[in-house]
Amino acid sequence: MTGTPHIEANQGDFARTVLMPGDPLRAKALAEDHLENVRQVNRVRNMLGFTGSYRGTPVSIMGSGMGMPSISIYAHELFDHYNVQQIIRIGTCGGLLPDMQVGDLVLAAAASTDSAMNRQRFSGWDFAAGADFTLLRNVHEGGLQRGLNIRTGNVLSTDWFYHPDTKFIEKVQKMGILALDMESAALYALAHQFGRRALTILSVSDVIPTGEQASHAERESAFGAVIHVVLDALKDGNTES
Repeated sequence: MTGTPHIEANQGDFARTVLMPGDPLRAKALAEDHLENVRQVNRVRNMLGFTGSYRGTPVSIMGSGMGMPSISIYAHELFDHYNVQQIIRIGTCGGLLPDMQVGDLVLAAAASTDSAMNRQRFSGWDFAAGADFTLLRNVHEGGLQRGLNIRTGNVLSTDWFYHPDTKFIEKVQKMGILALDMESAALYALAHQFGRRALTILSVSDVIPTGEQASHAERESAFGAVIHVVLDALKDGNTES
């Protein structure tokens, strides 16, 4: 078997840098709109993956699905089987600050979690799941140079989309959490486990305190305006591509 149980690509089909939105249709749109010489490298379970180039640098874009178990499968196989060196999650999140607006950007310097996955991975201890600093710095500086308002701090990766604890939002807000997602803590832990790099940049799709929500079309097209910040930061920074 040249691929893995979940990815049909051959060795060498993935670039050393992979951008991972949750939605495979978003991966397809981003690859077709922003990469050159794009080819599809995965379609198993419709988790679409593509490889092309940006300003001469190979880049892959592939969906991760929703939740930590799903991104863990794909990130593990990309790191372990395909020798991917860095994964940048480009996803959506629920913003927790009342002055946020749909489309605002959040850089996850660290990712707390209510999941047991990282504790089980780390022998029952609490693991501090943090981003790669060089990736974080390069994307942050690139965004500021382009005039983007990027908030940087702690997010919380939750196993629950519909949380049964009615006080859940209040609890995480009290701890200064900027936003909720469902993947980053697992991605960061896997990157540390394999000695690779990872970063999450999130577009606010729901402002939880105000109830503002993005449409399905807006969610699918998220990052169209900022994808070049990420790609330029990878190209112009000192990270290995």
